[in-house]
Amino acid sequence: MKKTCPIIATERSYVVEKEKFEPISKYYGEDTFNINVMKIKIPGDTYSKIIDAIHEGTILDIETANIVAHAMKEWALEKGATHFAHWFQPMTGITAEKHDAFVDVTGVGSVMERFSGKQLVQGEPDASSFPSGGIRATFEARGYTAWDMSSPAFIRRNGISTTLCIPTAFFSYTGEALDKKTPLLRSNRVVSKSALNILKLLGNEDVKGVYATLGPEQEYFLIDADYFYKRPDLVLGGRAVVGAPPAKGQELEDQYFGSIRERISSYMHDMEEELFKLGVPAKTRHNEVAPSQFELAPVFEEANLAVDHNQIVMDTMQSVAKKHKLACLLHEKPFAGINGSGKHLNWSMSDNKGDNLLNPGKTPHDNIQFLVFLIATIRAVYKHADILRASAGSYANDHRLGANEAPPAIISVFLGDQLTKILADIESGKVTEATDSEIINLGISSLPVVSKDSTDRNRTSPFAFTGNKFEFRAVGSAQSISFPATVLNTIVAESLDYLAEKIKDACGKNTSINQCVLAVIKKELKEIKPVLFNGDNYTAAWEKEAVRRGLPNNKTTPVALKVLVAKKALDLFEKYRVLSNVELKSRYLIHIEKYIKDLEIEAKCLNNICLSKVIPAATTYQKGLAKAIAGTREALGKSVDFTAQQELLKRVVELVNKIYAANKDVLAGIEKAAAIHDEQKKAEMLCSKVKTKMNELREYVDELEGLVDDELWPLPKFWEMLFIS
Repeated sequence: MKKTCPIIATERSYVVEKEKFEPISKYYGEDTFNINVMKIKIPGDTYSKIIDAIHEGTILDIETANIVAHAMKEWALEKGATHFAHWFQPMTGITAEKHDAFVDVTGVGSVMERFSGKQLVQGEPDASSFPSGGIRATFEARGYTAWDMSSPAFIRRNGISTTLCIPTAFFSYTGEALDKKTPLLRSNRVVSKSALNILKLLGNEDVKGVYATLGPEQEYFLIDADYFYKRPDLVLGGRAVVGAPPAKGQELEDQYFGSIRERISSYMHDMEEELFKLGVPAKTRHNEVAPSQFELAPVFEEANLAVDHNQIVMDTMQSVAKKHKLACLLHEKPFAGINGSGKHLNWSMSDNKGDNLLNPGKTPHDNIQFLVFLIATIRAVYKHADILRASAGSYANDHRLGANEAPPAIISVFLGDQLTKILADIESGKVTEATDSEIINLGISSLPVVSKDSTDRNRTSPFAFTGNKFEFRAVGSAQSISFPATVLNTIVAESLDYLAEKIKDACGKNTSINQCVLAVIKKELKEIKPVLFNGDNYTAAWEKEAVRRGLPNNKTTPVALKVLVAKKALDLFEKYRVLSNVELKSRYLIHIEKYIKDLEIEAKCLNNICLSKVIPAATTYQKGLAKAIAGTREALGKSVDFTAQQELLKRVVELVNKIYAANKDVLAGIEKAAAIHDEQKKAEMLCSKVKTKMNELREYVDELEGLVDDELWPLPKFWEMLFIS
């Protein structure tokens, strides 16, 4: 509900302010230049052209672009906008924008608001300081932005500033993609083409278009801003590099889906109101498992729009939090000892009629189709699990993957008991008897039935089928979902094309398409079934079993990222023209460089905290304790037992010495790494040596936190940040 202008009513001797609310449907999307707005603002023939351009990928002529630009400008001015910006997603993983005023000087002392089709369609921001991974030299500063018509322009308000933001792609002077949107758009086209091809092969001639859909569940923490700004590690890196777990964490499981506190609920209301105005379909909100952890889940959308909206969600979460004097933490593991935050990426495909291609249908034909898309996705994960793992790799996410709340680095597929049994029986030729209440006959006497909702939700699985979609649970909460979605689209497209060729080869003159499909599925299952696992992915037994099955287990990001420059990945993305070899190698270099920088930032924060905060506080406590022991001994004599105080003092001194020595080792490791010119080797050295020493250093600091007087400890403690809001 959105607040409108208050109504003031006088009662007795005081004034009562009554608030009037509007239902969400009244203002949903009011700050977006969407289809409904275009119908009103743009002439009919021009509107038809732009709709065709959006759906067919055609290029607008300059006259049409000028008409659209004028209408967009007039609409934005009505909203109070003074500037426009090409809003794009460079390879930093966040968004970027350069604001230009609508005004043009028309004479001495006079201006006019203007916005041309040329300004709408293409921009030219300085690209020199954005990461390019070697695509261009630093002095080659020119970059271009190109309007993405499939994602609506929107209004962003920041204080009293109002700007028209136009979603765009970002590319270099020589045409290479410098952003995360361009490869995604390419992969969307690829998976659509491959899906349409196999649908026609299966006899589905009515479908005219297919698109990937995404539903990213966004987890996050909220803490009081006063605590946040007293923690340099949170401010600079998003993660508490020191801090002992509180006496009570999530053991009682009383946070999950619990009653939402008033301050948090008010924040959620304001945050969602902003999202609704921007056309973001925020559907579900709830407390997550860890204290002060929450989740927002949207309704599924077309992949490109979902990616744009998730970037808006993250930005809005953080900006609205400041208004409530809160800090929104999107880091994958801001607090040790409790659950971190992921971004469960729900992925599926739908056709232009709105049918979900991963949803068991009501006819035999629908279910043959469902099986094909199911097997294609499973095969894609089996063949390219290493690439999928790399797409979720980051220094921050390595703190989370494999912990008790997140899937391990081994990528496997969970299907649930019924689907697993159906596939096993297809492989063996047996018949399955269904026991589920909602069953669908596949229409062939030797075939089993498929349930619409045949799975539990295995929270340990990194890639789980959940009824009509796959949930990729390894993606980190602060990550852009663009690259994981790009990878999923591309590898599934490759598997769809592979299955289409196999089905064609299997079909003879007198063989039905259904029998051909089943024959191909039966054969493929023998190869891809090692990736299927319904058990507990956290156990050591599964890790050993995964090795036996030949599944990759790239536990750290430096190891995982190497697959991006292996021949298999380079050939795959080049073949489908999603990423050229140069573009893919650049992304590998950017990810490696970011891993190194993120680790070094944490190391520097840890060094500063230890030397300027922790050790001074400890020595002050040490001095006071020593003084107290000496004073008491002087007053009471040597006959009094001071063993406990002396042991405490000794341990404080030992920990200070260990902290100082370990800190020196961390700095020495950073210095040693600086001399390594191979970025891959540098990242691996930092991961195996420096990160290990940082973990050791943290153990000493966290133990010291439990000994030093609370009044002297210089940092807000976990119990304060997580339980006081």
